[in-house]
Amino acid sequence: MAVGGDSTPADGAAGLSEMDPHSEEATGLRREKFLPVTRHALLDRLSDARLWAGDDGRWVRRFMRYLDYWRRHSYAMKLLELEQNYEPFNPDSDLLHTRAFTAEDRAVMQKRLVSQVAELVEQGNFTRVDPHNVHFILTKESAYGLDLDVDLGAFEEILIYYRGATTLTERRRDIRKGYLGWRDVKQPVFQRLFLLFKLKPYGVFVEEVMRERGLVRKEAEKIVRQQRGMLPATVSSDNVYLKLFKNLPRSDVEMIFPNTKIRFRLFDKIKFGVTAGGGLGAGAVGTATKIAVASNPYTLAAAVAGLGGVAIRQASNFINQRNRYMFVLAQNLYFHAMADNRGVMTLLGDQAAEEDVKEEMLLYSVLAKERVNIADLGQVDEAIEGYLKDAFGIDVDFDVEDALGRLLADGIVTQMSDGALQALPPREAALQIDKLWDMSLDNLPDMVAEEGQEIEQPANPPAKN
Repeated sequence: MAVGGDSTPADGAAGLSEMDPHSEEATGLRREKFLPVTRHALLDRLSDARLWAGDDGRWVRRFMRYLDYWRRHSYAMKLLELEQNYEPFNPDSDLLHTRAFTAEDRAVMQKRLVSQVAELVEQGNFTRVDPHNVHFILTKESAYGLDLDVDLGAFEEILIYYRGATTLTERRRDIRKGYLGWRDVKQPVFQRLFLLFKLKPYGVFVEEVMRERGLVRKEAEKIVRQQRGMLPATVSSDNVYLKLFKNLPRSDVEMIFPNTKIRFRLFDKIKFGVTAGGGLGAGAVGTATKIAVASNPYTLAAAVAGLGGVAIRQASNFINQRNRYMFVLAQNLYFHAMADNRGVMTLLGDQAAEEDVKEEMLLYSVLAKERVNIADLGQVDEAIEGYLKDAFGIDVDFDVEDALGRLLADGIVTQMSDGALQALPPREAALQIDKLWDMSLDNLPDMVAEEGQEIEQPANPPAKN
């Protein structure tokens, strides 16, 4: 089964690493559904007039452009509903709160919100990570020399997704050459990493700590306060937070969590142990000697002050090293962050629409040219994956069933009684999208809020003077 006639790899399409960025050899992870090629590149190749009979090439291009706009419209509708569900959980809202929600309302909306966000992320061909098995995506070496730790038990809701697991090649000074030469270092990264989280309410978290650690309430509250003390005062357990990051090293995934703790590396512990032990030991011996021979209180006070100075200097070294780590953490998060909260929703909607359109264009290019039975979908899947590998040098897991479901729902493809899949010719397919556009406003759903109650407003609207 042929998809397109162009089998020349596109420049730079193979990704960011020297090897195939999406192969299991490069990432240690399974193949992704993410298609790392633009829809414009696919549109140009799949609508090439030389691949179609008569005037079909022109109509194929028009149909695919119509399809692009139609799919983005459908995601805009989803985003409107999603933003309404996000209203009581949005930490960045600058609007008046005109609707009150009960605890039961919030529970229902929170469950719906998390489900809708997960669906949106997965449509963008992100791969989900089980929070309880998050360490499978980590590497042993930290890209930034940090040793990080995070308590996932602090979260009531947590979603982690990645997309574009690849490797970046960086040039670094070579210690073996006395930092006078350079060496290439391959750094495993996630081109996109998504995080949704909601903290557990204070009382719930205290109860869990008491139960799991066998502590009395006072001790459990102290532990929870210490953990929450690392968070900014504006972070609330009432809100749901969404974060999107780019090119994040796999070894430093923990840095994206709000309650990340920095731990000193073994090298730092040894260094502090040697310097602090040696400094304090020498200071103590010197102080003891001076005390033994001291004949007046001034000499004694000076000796004790000297020992105190040594202790303060060692403590200062400890604090300075920790501050340097905090600076590295903040600086790198700044450059890896892409969007927060509602901004994340907008980006995810755009990326999900793009992935859907690319999948649909590829599948339509096969079904419009060849007679295919539903039982042959596996062969179609392999043909499309082979085309992507030949044309762009990428190895992906094409989701043929997902794309077929949308084409069937929009009437572009029809499944016959014998299982045959019949696609509309290019001209009729374009007219079908045109018809869907015409009907979209007529069938516009009424987005009436099911939860909450409007706060009483003034009886009469403002009158013109």
